[in-house]
Amino acid sequence: MGDDLCIAGSLQNYVKEVCLALNYYGVKKIVIVNGHGGNLNALSELARELREKGVFISVFQWWLVAGELLPDLFKPEERRHACAEETSVNLALHPEIVDMSKAVDEEPRKQMVQAEGVTLPLDTVDCTSSGVFGKSKTASAQKGEKVLEAVVGELVRHINMVKRAKIEDLMQKPKV
Repeated sequence: MGDDLCIAGSLQNYVKEVCLALNYYGVKKIVIVNGHGGNLNALSELARELREKGVFISVFQWWLVAGELLPDLFKPEERRHACAEETSVNLALHPEIVDMSKAVDEEPRKQMVQAEGVTLPLDTVDCTSSGVFGKSKTASAQKGEKVLEAVVGELVRHINMVKRAKIEDLMQKPKV
C-alpha cells in the first residue's frame, strides 16, 4: 500500500474509532472540523459508512466557508494551498511559528494532461517546489483574525443546526 493510502487509512481508522467510542456513550451526531483538503475523501467515506450504523457526521471545511463569507478579503491566488489565507490564519493563531521572511509567491506548474473535469493523482511536489499554490507574501494576522471570526461564527451556526435536527431526518433512508 502506498504511503498516501496508508496515511488516509490510518486517519480514517483513528477517526472511526473516536466516533464509535463517542457513539458507545450515546453521541449520534458529530461535526468534524477538517483542516486539510487531502483528508476529505477519507472523512467523506467514513461519514457514509458510519451513517449506515446510526452515526451522523458532517465535515466542516473552514477554507470553503471563508471564501463564501469573505469573498473580497483575498484574491483567488491567495486562497489556495499554503497561500495568504492559510498563512494569515496561522499568523493569527500562532505567530511565533510563522516566519514571514520565508513566505513565497509561486504559481503552480500545470500538468500537460490536466483538463477541466479530470482528477489526477498528483502530489503537492508535482505542482510546486515550495508547497505554495499562489501568493503567501500578503498574509497578515489581521486578515487571519477576520477569517477566524467569520469561520467560527459559521461553525457555531452549523453545530446548532445539527443539534436541532432530528436524528431520524439525518439517517440513511431505505434503498429504493
